Amino acid sequence: MTAWERPWLANYTHGTAWETPFEAMPVHHLLERTASEKPDAPYLEFLGRVYTYGEVMDLVCRATKGFQKLGVKKGVKVGLFLPNCPQYVVAYYAILKAGGTVVNFSPLYSADELAVQVEDSETDIMVCLDVASLYATISEVLERTRLKCLVVGSLARALPPVKGMLYRLFRRREQAEVHIDSRHVSFETLVDNDGRPAPVQIDPETDLALLQYTGGTTGRPKGAMLTHANLTINAQQVAAVDPESATAEQRILGALPFFHVFANTVVLNMTTLVGGEIVMLPKFELGQAIKTIRRNKVTVLPGVPTMYTAMLGHAGRQQDDLATLRVCISGGAPLPVELKTRFGEATPATLVEGYGRTESAGVVSVNPFRGVNKAGSIGLPLPGTDIVIVDKDDPTKVLPPGEAGELTIGGPQIMRGYWKRDNSDVFVDGRLRTGDVGYIDADGYTFIIDRLKDMITVGGFKVYPRTLEEMLYQHPAVQEATVIGIPDDYLGQKPKAFVVLKPDQAGTVDGEALRAWLNSRVAKHERVAEVEVRESLPKTMVGKLSKKELVEEEQARHAAARAAAAAREPEPASAGAGRSKG
Repeated sequence: MTAWERPWLANYTHGTAWETPFEAMPVHHLLERTASEKPDAPYLEFLGRVYTYGEVMDLVCRATKGFQKLGVKKGVKVGLFLPNCPQYVVAYYAILKAGGTVVNFSPLYSADELAVQVEDSETDIMVCLDVASLYATISEVLERTRLKCLVVGSLARALPPVKGMLYRLFRRREQAEVHIDSRHVSFETLVDNDGRPAPVQIDPETDLALLQYTGGTTGRPKGAMLTHANLTINAQQVAAVDPESATAEQRILGALPFFHVFANTVVLNMTTLVGGEIVMLPKFELGQAIKTIRRNKVTVLPGVPTMYTAMLGHAGRQQDDLATLRVCISGGAPLPVELKTRFGEATPATLVEGYGRTESAGVVSVNPFRGVNKAGSIGLPLPGTDIVIVDKDDPTKVLPPGEAGELTIGGPQIMRGYWKRDNSDVFVDGRLRTGDVGYIDADGYTFIIDRLKDMITVGGFKVYPRTLEEMLYQHPAVQEATVIGIPDDYLGQKPKAFVVLKPDQAGTVDGEALRAWLNSRVAKHERVAEVEVRESLPKTMVGKLSKKELVEEEQARHAAARAAAAAREPEPASAGAGRSKG
């Protein structure tokens, strides 16, 4: 690539030079290195129980040998059907140390969704908890699919002793009865050995570490094949852009689910690399998250925009609840400019927007922690990462700075390809095609306009939903907003907005008033047909707003309306009707 294609080089203010090389290594080496250097340092905090690096490393070695006894080796897929908990961390690094490949499964999946993904990924073993709701689902999958066995962990055993006892006594209905047999192995049995597994040679560049399925917001989820090098280098890249990663207290809130690639890199692997402490929550619950930040003096908060919105709107939040936060990293969805401004005013933290994809091991770019932080931008690419804008119709044509097109990304964190899929149109000139539309400004900062698949075509004109969403966030009553295209018999599509009002603004404004307010501020072809006010909006498993469900609702509504209209039309008269007999 020529210099003009990397305009960020002249204004690169990340903590590390763009040309910095990084070491490709097996993923479990991240933990092994830190555990050898600081075995007594706190590593995981789970609802009051603290695990040191040395303790977790010992459990990982024992679990590695346990997995090897179950037949885990290179090529074997082991699934994790777990919320954030100590068993997740132990199993994750142990599977990789044994040579296996981790496959993440969301605890929110139904049995049908799990069954499809188990078969597609060729997963043989699944790690889960004895939580009744989860165990019932995965037990059904065990009977229906290729799964050979379940490794079942105890939630009570992961808690502090007193909490564990109380959980067993008073929350029995939430605990599953697990009968140990040839297809069920307890986590305690898995780690009951001398902790001396057989060594396994890992080639970081070629050996598959993680089969990470895309979110599935549209179409059938695809498994991104991520190598050990993809994951370990991305963790190093993320650590490198934080100028204080090696010196400041790194106490990170693990509220984002580890089964999502963003959390896997930014929370788990990166924190393990720098020797920080992960304060884990099984899931994001607003009140508990705020209390945890305050109690544990959390310094780093990776999240999605809806999390930051919720924190700002929390009625019981005290002024100093978020006072220990040093930096917040927003990913997973576009960060509204208004939200970024409000969060910066309410907390001492630097809130930076980043960008990544499942296919990029998590992170591609981020705004500098120090230096120019451009609102509405996803910042500068990570060291060693290229962002190239190409023509949407001819991806071989590279566009100059300032011109909008499809983002393509290259770098050591980019996946090998999709598992068992045709990858012929996934890459161009070795770079990943993202399907995102954006541009790079003269300073090298990238701006995402929208997803190609989310663009709305109104009478031949292109409308970007994000433009309308950003405008809606400027209204003082709007807390959340999303825009989709709805069918229109004349124009093809029309934009429709869905909003959630701030708790203290409920009833102060209705959809029609918001429609009038918005349409007076946008171009004629961008005007929305309707603004619908709702109590809540659909969200993905990681907490970002989801358009899929709304699109399906509107398509069904349109189809029903057309069917009703057709039913009301009079039947055509027969050929002889109205004629005299004569």
